[in-house]
Amino acid sequence: MADAFSSSGPIKWARWGLLLGRITLGCIFGYAAWSKLRQPWMLFAMSVDSYRLLPVWGVTLVARTLPWLEMALALLLLLGWKLRWTATAVTALLAGFFGVMIHAYLKGLTIDCGCFGPGEKLGPLTLLRDGSLLAGALAITIGAFLAARRAERNTSEIGPVTQGFSAVK
Repeated sequence: MADAFSSSGPIKWARWGLLLGRITLGCIFGYAAWSKLRQPWMLFAMSVDSYRLLPVWGVTLVARTLPWLEMALALLLLLGWKLRWTATAVTALLAGFFGVMIHAYLKGLTIDCGCFGPGEKLGPLTLLRDGSLLAGALAITIGAFLAARRAERNTSEIGPVTQGFSAVK
């Protein structure tokens, strides 16, 4: 792992930025999940229902499963496991959240955001925060794909025969 961050220049900073971004986003997702899981699921269901988009069975399904999905994605981000696909899933989820929030805001609904449990009103600041999270997640996704492509290119330059011996001096 020390070798992964030992290069100099822009690549080094990009790697550190990707690490910092995924850890930050993982912590935020973990906190969002925890804040919903520590409350009875019906409180989150009320926030989901206030968007007026889902039938009752959909509200129940989202309220019971979304916090667990957020927690799983948080752990995967923190571990960096399959980062391209984890970051893509997080970006898609945040894009969905952001779209629903914009829709509700433009309809003039005065509702709780539901992002970190009950009690946070949907407004310009929550839209700015979630838009920023979406932009950060998109940057992490792009960075993860670029880093994987760079790693594949470096592996192909070493060649399959010497690949296992490249660290041996």
